[in-house]
Amino acid sequence: MKQARVLTDAEIKRVLTYCSGTKHPIRNRLAVMLSHYAGLRVGEIATLTWEQLLDVNGSIRSQFYLNAADTKGKEARLVHVNAKLMAELVTAQNLIKSRNRSDVTGPIIASQRGGHFSANSLAQVFARLYAGVGFTDASSHSGRRWFITELAKKGVTSKTIMELAGHKQLTTTQRYIEVTDQMKAQAVQLL
Repeated sequence: MKQARVLTDAEIKRVLTYCSGTKHPIRNRLAVMLSHYAGLRVGEIATLTWEQLLDVNGSIRSQFYLNAADTKGKEARLVHVNAKLMAELVTAQNLIKSRNRSDVTGPIIASQRGGHFSANSLAQVFARLYAGVGFTDASSHSGRRWFITELAKKGVTSKTIMELAGHKQLTTTQRYIEVTDQMKAQAVQLL
């Protein structure tokens, strides 16, 4: 089976711009950002709630736990939120508050009925978003592959990447990394 395409930074920007013009811009942008900037699987994104992300003061945490029941390996995992994702989450939280005039609760990526998406339905949302910008070889797993590949490109240790991804085996993590000619050229220049 062919692996999902790893998007370039410019392509991610195109997808996010496209999301902003869709019927559900906040939802769609957050789904793409959680996939790319937190490395979450589509099923993890589908089950994620605002309650998991907010502290007692209603501020977004810089790290949060995924529930064991919601992960592929059935083990809880700590997720770290970088500055780009934090800004997107804060913007979404403020927009939701301004529209609802109430506390932000429930699923982060809410369906039209306000409940959780199934992993399969959310994967179809990703497919439509990527197809909307012409990326027929991208999928809901593209963001996760980008996350792992980018960390590897930046010299993050394999063990750290493995833990951030929630993998039990290093070989699993290594399969996600897309090695480019540029990475190889930079590697030999280190000698």
